[in-house]
Order: sequence, then C-alpha cells, then structure tokens
Amino acid sequence: MKKNDISNAIQALKHGELILYPTDTLYALGADIFNEAAVKKVFAMKHRPYSIPLPVAVASIEEIESIAWMNEQSWIICERFLPGKLTIILKKKPKIPALLTSGSDTIAIRVPRHPIALELLSSFGPLTVTSANLHQMKTPSLVTEILQQLKTSFPVCIHDGRRQEIASTIIDLSGKSPRVLREGSISRKQLLDVIAHG
Repeated sequence: MKKNDISNAIQALKHGELILYPTDTLYALGADIFNEAAVKKVFAMKHRPYSIPLPVAVASIEEIESIAWMNEQSWIICERFLPGKLTIILKKKPKIPALLTSGSDTIAIRVPRHPIALELLSSFGPLTVTSANLHQMKTPSLVTEILQQLKTSFPVCIHDGRRQEIASTIIDLSGKSPRVLREGSISRKQLLDVIAHG
C-alpha cells in the first residue's frame, strides 16, 4: 500500500466516489453511507436490487453505537468476536438513510480485522462493505479481476494481494433471540455458546 492511498481514498469518498478496499475476507466496494448518490452508485455497479440492504463497516465496537442500538447480547458478542469475520444485524438509529437498509429498521454491521480497512474507517467513518462483485456472481480475489468483472474503474483501488477468505458469519441480534443467518468462519456453536455463558 502506498502511503497516500488512504488520503486519496478519503478525498474520493468525500467527493461521492466509490473506492475498492481490502477487508479480512474479500475486497469491498466503499461508499459514504450518508451520501445517497454514492450509495446508489454501489447498487448500480453491482446490479444489486434496491430490496437487498447494503452492509456497513465501522472502525470499532464503540462506533457501532453511533449507528445502531446495542443491547447486552450484542455487547457480549462484539467484545468476543470483533474486530473479526462477523456481521451483526441490529436495529438502526434514525440517522441511517432508508436507501442503505432497503427501508428496513435494521442494519448489518462489520468491524473488519484488517489494518488498512481499520485505518480507512478510523479516518473517514462508516463505509459500505459489500463485496466487490456483480450481484450473485463469485467475488474475484484480485483487484485486476474485479475491475474486469465490474467493467469499470475506480479513482482509488487499495491493493492488498489476493483476498479470498470465507465470507463473514451473519448473526441477527435485532430481535428477542439471536439468529445465525449465515455460517462462515465463526460457527453457530461458537456464537451461541458465548451468548449462553454471557
């Protein structure tokens, strides 16, 4: 990574552009979640239906509180597994645009365990963290392959070699009881054991 990649990425994001950045699983499409035009670009670039919400990445557990309502269960899970390969679904706070969450009252959030992603998020704030691929197609593991699949270019691509880890586990903590919606590198048993022994 070049030293000025982060500052260039921040400038692009401030101007409503999309960037490509690495996470601890795959490459992600990054957009300012509060910029509606930028968020629309993400849906358009991926050919993703507006009915499928976009996940969000933040730099810390504390920052989750700025965009979603935390409960005791979510604190227990977050302190045990984040940063890491886990997406948590919580009730969103009113300031989160409806476009981002497809009109839902919940939001999917990640704190990726990746130094570049965390530096970017710490410097800029919450970003979309959807995988860099066309909707329902496999996410390529190299930046050059992503650009070919999406048939586009970005003002800033932060390269970090091949990214092809298993996708994050998704747990819905927005209701009365936790629901594991997708099992990834963190197992359902690991999550439920932590909640049970809270």
